[in-house]
Amino acid sequence: MSEENSSGKDFRKNVRRKSLKSFAWFFLFIIFCVAGWKWLMHQPEEAGALKPLRTAMDANEKIFSGVFSDSHLEPTYPKTSAVTRVRVNGNYGMKSDLDTAAWKLLVVRNADITPIADTVEISLEEIKKLPKTEVVFNFKCIEGWSQVTWWGGVKFSDFAEHFHLGTKSGNAPDKNNKDDLFKYAGLRTPDGEYYVGIDMPSIMHPQTILCYEMNGRPLPMNQGAPLRLIIPVKYGVKHLKRIGTLFFSDSPPPDYWYEQGYDYYAGL
Repeated sequence: MSEENSSGKDFRKNVRRKSLKSFAWFFLFIIFCVAGWKWLMHQPEEAGALKPLRTAMDANEKIFSGVFSDSHLEPTYPKTSAVTRVRVNGNYGMKSDLDTAAWKLLVVRNADITPIADTVEISLEEIKKLPKTEVVFNFKCIEGWSQVTWWGGVKFSDFAEHFHLGTKSGNAPDKNNKDDLFKYAGLRTPDGEYYVGIDMPSIMHPQTILCYEMNGRPLPMNQGAPLRLIIPVKYGVKHLKRIGTLFFSDSPPPDYWYEQGYDYYAGL
């Protein structure tokens, strides 16, 4: 046998051996994936999600909340970049009629105690007296779409400072006194059908606003009039429309999509 034929034969054997090894690893990988999937499907549920998935989401929340900072701002855009036809990301909690003229925001200062004397009603006119701010950012939905949108309203941090909200002492929030701040804020629509829980650092972020305008005009009904939340550091599921009740607590408030198996933190 010539040296050339011997070399070719060895080459083909080498290729065949490597091919068989590759196929063997591929089939082992498939078996591993199928076994893993069957194992996962037999795990108990926790808060609407399979327990291993919920554990992974909770771990992600700890990581992202640990590096969160007021100095980390979402990119903003000129008003000319904002879309004129703003997409509606759901109508949960807005199917019933609402008398916007009679609307008032019910605030529960301490949901862990909730005495009658610890609640206050705030009108839209009172909110509009506070300094107005605008934010043009890329609104992102968990469904996979995004739009550059333009909103106007009052910074939540300014609102909390003016009305002395979000603290256990009843004083204005002081970022240097974190022990006095509640850990969470909860929001509900007037009919109670939709509700979100948000960590306090995120709702006090400088880009978070209580919004009453869109594209320089009064907020339309299908976008949550008379008042909605705009929180650029979160996905759209946290931007609750038609706010009816706001409350503060050290315990995580109920969250509609968390109960359906989604991430509680929903941060960007």
